[in-house]
Amino acid sequence: MKKSLLFSTLICLTFSIKSFAQKPNIIYILADDLGIGDVSAYNPEGKIQTTNIDKLAQNGVKFTDAHTTSAVCTPTRYGIMTGRYNWRTTLKKGVLHGYDTPLIDPKRETVASFLQKQGYKTGVVGKWHLGWTWGNIEAGEKKVDFTKEIKNSPNTNGFDYSFCIPASLDMPPYAYVENGFCTAIPKDTCIGRKGIELFRAGIIAPDFQPEEVLGKFTEKALNFINQNSKKEKPFFLYFPLAAPHTPILPIGKFVGKSNVSPYADFVLMVDDVVKQVVETLKKNGVYENTIIVFASDNGFANPADLQAQLSKGHNPSMIYRGLKTDIFEGGHHVPFIVSWKKNIQSPKVSKQLVCTTDFFQTIAELNNKKLNDNIAEDSFSFLSEITGKKTTFEARKSGIHHSSDGFFAIRKDNWKLIMCSHSGGNGKPKEISQEAKTLPPIQLYDLSTDIGETQNVYAQHPEIVKELTALLTKQIQDGRSTKGKNQTNEGPAYWSQLTWLGK
Repeated sequence: MKKSLLFSTLICLTFSIKSFAQKPNIIYILADDLGIGDVSAYNPEGKIQTTNIDKLAQNGVKFTDAHTTSAVCTPTRYGIMTGRYNWRTTLKKGVLHGYDTPLIDPKRETVASFLQKQGYKTGVVGKWHLGWTWGNIEAGEKKVDFTKEIKNSPNTNGFDYSFCIPASLDMPPYAYVENGFCTAIPKDTCIGRKGIELFRAGIIAPDFQPEEVLGKFTEKALNFINQNSKKEKPFFLYFPLAAPHTPILPIGKFVGKSNVSPYADFVLMVDDVVKQVVETLKKNGVYENTIIVFASDNGFANPADLQAQLSKGHNPSMIYRGLKTDIFEGGHHVPFIVSWKKNIQSPKVSKQLVCTTDFFQTIAELNNKKLNDNIAEDSFSFLSEITGKKTTFEARKSGIHHSSDGFFAIRKDNWKLIMCSHSGGNGKPKEISQEAKTLPPIQLYDLSTDIGETQNVYAQHPEIVKELTALLTKQIQDGRSTKGKNQTNEGPAYWSQLTWLGK
């Protein structure tokens, strides 16, 4: 009896030690065009109740000063994957489209390829939007051989498994690509159907129904979790959604559920995806040792009908000025929540400045690895904010923001310096507007007293303007914002915005 009890105790002890030593699984859920004010954990006065996203915050760390690298899609995805600012590449403004070639250099280390080396099974399900090489020499719908394997696909960038669409849900070609091959060959032209507006006409595959994309992504993601929860290897799932980006496509029980708008209904579908992910992790017994990151790639997009939200008393940008594309806070100040039940015993609100590039260095610290100088040049670790333990890794003290039209801003402490007179994007005032021509060429805001960016105080603080311009110039020209050997930016230099240095 005693031997049996001792044997059982040893088994339990061995299991406990193994569980403690087991590397955590990691899931990164990236919403598309979700405003910070659309998450009720951030905006309790909003009209959309995201109960499942809120539960992540109630069981994790809610970052209140989190930013994307850019106010549009592709650049943010590049930053997450590489830990590097997007404008260091040849993409100086705007986004890629469905036929564009890869933005990530195949020789560059990504979060996925790094985690592969640490023993992780890696997968990506969702909107890729970082370019790949179709089965042709020149891009363009009529020149693509959709039967051929895609080159430089996510699998080339460190993913063992991939199921993606090439770009946004409103960008052709409309097709699923699984591990480098189309699941069905696009052959029909889609211009738009009753009740659904696809803003860009293009070729569509017979198995591609726009209103089913979010559900299909969820199905594939849950399958990946189910399959890999039962294996010895930890897993990393990058889950970039195509919602609630336009076209707005709530279906089934979600139609009208919000009592706000179709967009709000679509947000509730995103919230339900989070619920399904958590439930699947719990069902497989791996929830407690899974890190879940939830974020958005930029702010709310005006084409999703801002006025419809405002008319119901709901502001997707909350207290912030601007929307997607803009250099103002509403363009890049996003929800960012990290849940890890095993190591976060009580909820926490963190005011630490973070950027979506910081995921890479955080994962590196988690794995006790020092990155080479040519890897994750703009990534700082926020692991100490999650574990509560001191770290030798440097925390982020400043951040560079970027608009869709390629304009810069830099943030340090409570100061934000914008290197243009306008929004830098589609918001007001636009670059070409008469108003912009009458305004000072730069903007300086004290966010501690003016979070709405309404009072430009550049003239009162020339020393701050000079300091921040010098810091911005250095971080651009050094090819990095972290410590290490200087690196090279790709593409043409276009730093004319920095001419204010010394003036």
